[in-house]
This record gives sequence, C-alpha cells and structure tokens, in this order.
Amino acid sequence: STLNQALTESQEFKQLYDSDEQVKKLVDTALILEGVARHASTHAAGVVITKEPLSKVVPLQRPTQDKENGGSVSQFEMHAIEDLGLLKMDFLGLKTLTQIQNAVGIIKNTKNKIIDVATLPLDDKKTYKLLQDAKTTGVFQLESGGMKRNLKELAPSVFEDIIAMVALYRPGPMDLIPDFISRKHGQKKIEYIHPALEPILGNTYGIVVYQEQVMAIASRLAGFTMPEADTLRKAMGKKIKKLMDEQREKLIQGMTRNNIPGATAEKIWEFIEPFARYGFNKSHATCYALLGYQTAYLKAHYPTEFMAALMDSESNDIERIAFLVDECRQMNIDVLPPHINESLGTFTVIKDNIIRFGLKAVKNVGSNVVDAIVKERKAAGPFQTISEIIERVKDRDLNKKSLESLIK
Repeated sequence: STLNQALTESQEFKQLYDSDEQVKKLVDTALILEGVARHASTHAAGVVITKEPLSKVVPLQRPTQDKENGGSVSQFEMHAIEDLGLLKMDFLGLKTLTQIQNAVGIIKNTKNKIIDVATLPLDDKKTYKLLQDAKTTGVFQLESGGMKRNLKELAPSVFEDIIAMVALYRPGPMDLIPDFISRKHGQKKIEYIHPALEPILGNTYGIVVYQEQVMAIASRLAGFTMPEADTLRKAMGKKIKKLMDEQREKLIQGMTRNNIPGATAEKIWEFIEPFARYGFNKSHATCYALLGYQTAYLKAHYPTEFMAALMDSESNDIERIAFLVDECRQMNIDVLPPHINESLGTFTVIKDNIIRFGLKAVKNVGSNVVDAIVKERKAAGPFQTISEIIERVKDRDLNKKSLESLIK
C-alpha cells in the first residue's frame, strides 16, 4: 500500500505523523520520493532491435555500470518496450561455446587436425560409450550426479535419447524418467491409444516429452492450424480451467471430424493433458543436447585438449580447478604444477596425457604480469634466478604480492 493509504488506514501511524515533527518531516519527504525510480538497471541479455535508428524511437541513456564500453540502453523497461511493439531479443552467452572453440584451437595446434563441430557424425560409438559410462564431468548439461545415474540406466544410443534427457531432467518431468528408461529397454510395452500417435511419439518411446509433440497431435489428429495448436500448448502450460475446457472441447470435436471415435478422442485428451503441463520446448532441448554431444565427442576423442580448454575457462574458480585436476587424474592425465619457464598464461597441452598448469590461474597474479613474463621469456630465454625475473620483467604489477603467490 502507499504512504497515503497507510496514513488513512493506520491510526497509530497517523497519530505519530501529527504529533512528532521529525516523523512528519520524514514522511513528507518520503511522499515526494515514493514511486520514483531508484536506479536504472541493465538487462544482462536483452537487446532491442528497431528498423529506424534507436534514438528516433526510444529515449536512450548511458548504462549505470561500464559507461565506457556499455554503449546505450533504453530508458524504458522491457515490458514497455514490448508494449510499444518493438522487438526485444535475449541473447544468452554460454561459456561452453568458448570451451568448444578453445578445445578445437588446441587440437589444431597439437594434432594439426581441423575439427568442424557443426558436422560431427551424430552416431559416434566412442561418444555414446562415454555417455553410457556417465564419464560426463565437463560435458554440457550432463554432468550432475543425478544426470550421471540416469545416463547409466538409460544407456543412450541415439541423439534423440540425449534431447529427451535434457528435456526430462527438470523438477516435475523427472518422474517420467524411469518409465522412459524401461520403455527404451523393452522392459515395458509401448502401446498407442491410436495408430496416428506412433509417428509423433515413436522417438520418445510413446511418452509425450515436448510441447511440439502436443502441437503435432492437435494438428495431425484434430486438424488444428499451427497457431491454434500453439494456443492449446499455452492453455495447457498455464492450467487455466476455462481455457482448458474450451480447448478440450475443440480438440475432441476436431478428432471426431477426423473419424476418431469419441471415446478414443477422450482417452487421447486424458493421455496428453498431464504431460502437457511439463512439456519442454524441443528446439531448445535440441540445441542444448547438441552442445552436450559436441563436448562429449571432444572429451571422448581428445581428452587432454578438452580438459585443458575446460580448465582454462574455469581458471577464476579455484575450487572448480581442483575438482577438474582430480577428474584429470581419473582420466590418467597428468596436470603438472605451474612453472615459470614452461607454463603459458593458459593451461597448455605438453603432449598426450600431460597438461601444464596455466599461470593466469594462480591466485593474485594478474594477466598483465603473466603476459609480461611469457613475452620476456620468449624474447630472451628462460629465467635462471628470482633476481633475474625481477630485473627482466618490466611490469608495474609484478609486486611483492604477485611474486609471493608465484613462489608459493
């Protein structure tokens, strides 16, 4: 409630306001400030796209943080931007993309092989073996303890299995995983209420996993247009009773028009309705599954290079690095300690199964210092003594703290 409301509704508050000069002054000031925007925050991933230059369409300002590099931000918040009919896109950055790119770069340097992750075969036996054994630390979306257990039980053998696991491994749909696994392995019979459901649900062993499957059922069995099928998807996702009843009616009528008996149509509705609440967007799950597959492929075929790239992108998180060094040991990869004459800034593959720790991952040693050390070493050869390092490395950030950290 507003302060004005509080003054009329709370006798105690009104009494204080009338009797205490300080309280009156405070509340009067607050009344002026009430509802004023405190600060302008920036949406991390939101980008506004317009046909005309932005300055002709919306008021702009400099962002509150990172004024030098931040460009401009709109003075309207995201809902107002959408209400104006402007296009707002969210671009999400994933460090996995950097890890893949770096791993590919390292493989080119060490093995002289150029790998195009976009054209990897999706039936690679070595990759599926790694997934079946759940050796998925560092594999995108597939590395949690629960996911590893499910992968072992499922033993994925086709790309569709990975997509389904990404979609199902969330609160709610998780309950379907045991059923999904037992159907895949033939422990549970896969039956369809109507033969027309088989082409739609065959890849997911007769279970509705994706929103797109709900839409396909509405379109193919009940003659819905795609926008109508999307309305059905939204209604089911939001669980609004009135909308649901309308859609149920419409779907059953559509199916009976397509010569599906009324009783069967009822059963199909009852069958898809509980799943639709949890349905996940398949195109989203596929993108994530593809990144999972690509990281699994690189880990299976080029373990040393993959782990070096992975540790490099996590070099700011010392606990994660310790965890990954331990993973390397289990993979029979040696991670040698940092070395002033051998380490580069990044984690470096010395040869198969040997990685040298990167200097930039050493705590309290800034990247400027590391760049200066590596540059000087390349120019004039290895360092022999500590005093030689101090004399030769010309960088103001090489101070007592960074030197002590290197020594330790």
